[in-house]
Amino acid sequence: MAINSEILNFVTYCISQLAHRLNLSQQDVYRRLKSSGILYDYIVPSYDVLHTFGSRYLLEDLTDYMREKGVLPA
Repeated sequence: MAINSEILNFVTYCISQLAHRLNLSQQDVYRRLKSSGILYDYIVPSYDVLHTFGSRYLLEDLTDYMREKGVLPA
């Protein structure tokens, strides 16, 4: 899937909000999302659905998935 400006803006938003919520740097969140496959195997291809979620639900979903993938403590 090609990353257009809408998807890029959404990814940037997700990283920024997760960094704030998890008290991590944006670089650390990006590294964790990329290394776990969440970024390119979940967030980017699921953009059409994910961007319709409310912010709270989106962040809970992403945080839970990061825990499942082992990039956050359980």
